[in-house]
Amino acid sequence: MSLPHHKLELLAPARDATIGIQAVNHGADAVYIGGPSFGARASADNSVTDIARLVQHAHRFNSRIFVTLNTILRDDELETARQLVWQLYDAEVDALIIQDMALLELDLPPIQLHASTQTDIRSAEKARFLQDVGFSQIVLARELDLLQINHIRNAIDPDRCTLEFFVHGALCVAYSGQCYISAAHTGRSANRGECSQACRLPYQVLDSAGRFVAHDKHVLSMKDNNQSANLAALVDAGVRSFKIEGRYKDMGYVKNITAHYRLLLDALMESRQHSQQPLERASSGRCTFSFTPDPNQNFNREFTDYFVQGRQQDIGAFDSPKNPGLPIGHVTQLGPNWVELTLNDRQTVLHNGDGLCYYDLQKELVGMAINRAEALSAAKGRWRVFPKDALATLHDLRKGVELNRNRDIDWLRALDKKSAERRISVWAQLHILHDSVQLTLTDEDGHHATAQHAFAAAQRQITHSAESAQEQARSQLCRLGTTDFVATDVALTYSEGVFEPVLLPSSLLNTLRRQAVLTLEKARTAAFTRLPRAVPAQPPALYPEDVLSYLANVYNQKARDFYANHGVKLMASAYEAIEEPGEVSLMITKHCVRFSLSLCPKQAKGVTGVQGTIKAEPLQLINGKEKLTLRFDCKACEMHVLGKMKPAVARQARQQLTDIRITLAR
Repeated sequence: MSLPHHKLELLAPARDATIGIQAVNHGADAVYIGGPSFGARASADNSVTDIARLVQHAHRFNSRIFVTLNTILRDDELETARQLVWQLYDAEVDALIIQDMALLELDLPPIQLHASTQTDIRSAEKARFLQDVGFSQIVLARELDLLQINHIRNAIDPDRCTLEFFVHGALCVAYSGQCYISAAHTGRSANRGECSQACRLPYQVLDSAGRFVAHDKHVLSMKDNNQSANLAALVDAGVRSFKIEGRYKDMGYVKNITAHYRLLLDALMESRQHSQQPLERASSGRCTFSFTPDPNQNFNREFTDYFVQGRQQDIGAFDSPKNPGLPIGHVTQLGPNWVELTLNDRQTVLHNGDGLCYYDLQKELVGMAINRAEALSAAKGRWRVFPKDALATLHDLRKGVELNRNRDIDWLRALDKKSAERRISVWAQLHILHDSVQLTLTDEDGHHATAQHAFAAAQRQITHSAESAQEQARSQLCRLGTTDFVATDVALTYSEGVFEPVLLPSSLLNTLRRQAVLTLEKARTAAFTRLPRAVPAQPPALYPEDVLSYLANVYNQKARDFYANHGVKLMASAYEAIEEPGEVSLMITKHCVRFSLSLCPKQAKGVTGVQGTIKAEPLQLINGKEKLTLRFDCKACEMHVLGKMKPAVARQARQQLTDIRITLAR
């Protein structure tokens, strides 16, 4: 069983349990977090105890916790991974996000499995296969467009498998699970959570004749993903889980971006409330925020919706992998240790600690942290700022330079405080009987709780105002304080034969309220159900291919057994097994450097005097001593980044694998 098709899930990241709790408080229907190991983020590990704390908080709102166990595993790691899965199951984790198919061959508890983006899901055949072997949710490749997503949706059973898609955050330029540059150059495998981010480096781009095509450009660095404008279209294409990237991100990012998409999804659901196919939240409770969410306030490399609406030319952050911020003004004068500027918007206020930046003459982004900011004439937008660093170190800063602000310290500090509340709606009915008073609370999920206390007629204070009685009951019963609930309506009713309105003691109403809330909390806990593990199809589904290259990331014997059981006849080992010594594709991307530099043969079609003169010849990338070759598969509209593993890296990796095999053989 997957997420019900009429429900939408906002899936937020968490570097640690404390951030995860705030993700829930800011509207996440589910949170994904790394465990103690094998989580594909080497410095974002969490203990099972901390994860259990997060689980306990999330389940109060019917939010779910997914743990990433999505690296490829060596043979010597399989037993440790198996034991960890059982520990996570005992901590009541709702699902695992995995890449290595070896896990499906192990003795695991009945925990739900989700296919990581690292499994590279780009085709309907791959998606259907993963559904049929037991995955209840699959993370689609970021590179898909709406038609491709819809095609996959039509190939799966929505009652068995949910489509998950990244809607925000940093973009890996390579198809996930298909990048080996880090492993080849440093021995740090991206498939094992140790990516060195070679894609963010500047490169010289040379053509086949050795001529410069681009100089010191970050041609493999993408802008950040932002699907804010495409949520309705993604829903119509079949996406039901909307994933925010960012398990390395800080608290402010998670609060802000989660709140941003919570508001957008709530507005979308509200707009379709009376349609033939109304949508619902996947968890309980409504959020209120003490700030206005704004994705531009967090670190970003500018935004793109990537390929969702088709191929576009401006998806790259080629000038800088840093945060350029938003335009704020221009330099009017320079002093010995200060800079005067005029702001574009006279209402803007600068603060001590703000971050400004500008592009130098080489189009490199230069940062300028404000040590002190003084308003010379706020009404005219004139300010004087004293940079933290000496002006002599700020290259090409001069009169007329346009400035951006990439850190608003005042806005960020607001997120250091409590910035959201999440409450579950309840309806209260206070019923006056002949000799007692009964309070029933009903929450938005349909759970009921009742508290009743004796209260003799002789003790009652009669009032002739039904409005006064109603207002008194509402005033006391709506005081739900720090509980998870908020009262949206209070009804005061009387049993037959009780004719006159009464005012009840506040102490009695408070006691009834506390007891009813406690009973309701217990009822919600008892009603919470774990996500079921999907039953694989029988006979076993056949993998779409019967031969696997190193790109399938088969790194252990159990993974080999899995693919053999599903019809694969020949399979190579993962790149990390050091069995591909020659030049291979170290990265496969839908991003095309030729297209982005207006050198694509397809772009030249129909242009007089150009068609046929441009060919997709290889290009070369150079960064210091590192050299990579770009080859272009125009039929598939893909780019391959070719290279070899460094001999020293290969020797060290082979020795490590040999030592492991010797240990296993003992």
